[in-house]
Amino acid sequence: MQNDERPDTGGRLHTVAVPDTAAGERLDKVLAANIDGLSRSRAQALLEQGHVRLDGRTIADPSQRVKPGQTVEVFLPEAEPAIPEAQDIPLQVVYEDEDVLVLDKPAGLVVHPAAGNPDNTLVNALLAHCGDSLSGIGGVKRPGIVHRLDKDTSGLMVVAKNDRAHHGLTEQFSGRSLSRTYQALVWGVPSPSRGRIEGNIGRDPHDRKKMAVVAGGKPAATRYTVLKAFHGGAALVECTLETGRTHQIRVHMTHIGHPLVGDPLYGRGRSTRSRGSKATPLPEPLRGALVGFPRQALHAVGLTFAHPRTGDRLSFSADLPEDLQALIRTLE
Repeated sequence: MQNDERPDTGGRLHTVAVPDTAAGERLDKVLAANIDGLSRSRAQALLEQGHVRLDGRTIADPSQRVKPGQTVEVFLPEAEPAIPEAQDIPLQVVYEDEDVLVLDKPAGLVVHPAAGNPDNTLVNALLAHCGDSLSGIGGVKRPGIVHRLDKDTSGLMVVAKNDRAHHGLTEQFSGRSLSRTYQALVWGVPSPSRGRIEGNIGRDPHDRKKMAVVAGGKPAATRYTVLKAFHGGAALVECTLETGRTHQIRVHMTHIGHPLVGDPLYGRGRSTRSRGSKATPLPEPLRGALVGFPRQALHAVGLTFAHPRTGDRLSFSADLPEDLQALIRTLE
């Protein structure tokens, strides 16, 4: 094994030659066995993040079988600061008690510190809002966070304020008993108007910044309903997640030919057509308004879960933010 410093990117590159004794073994197992201090779960995370190449090809599947003599390159990013600092950032709190906090996250707010966003995140705001009680919940890098929304996705999130709540909410996410509903503006009008999209989601083999429907990805399913069509060229849809994969709604709607309006990764400015349907060109002023929308038009409108202490079922809703409402008024 060779280790190369990568000061320009803040990390270290490990090169592993697959030994004869590892023939046919899983890639994540081989990495954990041949890189000091690397756990199997950490290896799986690095694979999902696009940091592993096998014979020069990016691999995202931890169960990939290896052959003797193959070369594996693993990039280990530099560790993030262990304890983010508290920052007084306004929060729109929908509900709060001693165990949980539900908030309506604005577009543009990153959930937790990471490379490129070391501060001014939701975690920094939560530490200021909740005080020292939040430190360390769920791991010091992401205190209280049990799920996240993309930076430019707005809407409802639940945060754990203690270990018991964190464990209870995490179990609900894993068991899929926690319900999340979103509304989105998409290009074209999906047909049929109500359906279920099923497709395994994993790292895009051609672009590690993106996710895609791929063989060997994690099972994912999204149910959608068209709420309103606009001139045949765009639609407001409601999506309910059966699973919770990275970029799931964005990937699944793109997969059926209806990327989200304003999405910079999966089809910004495109007006595509789905299988078996026809897309009607929008009048130019309306198309211009859609093309110019500055973020993916996605908002988490509904959240339902069992309170981790009492077991009571709690449901919350959040109106569409003003930027999405203004765009819809323009389309109407």
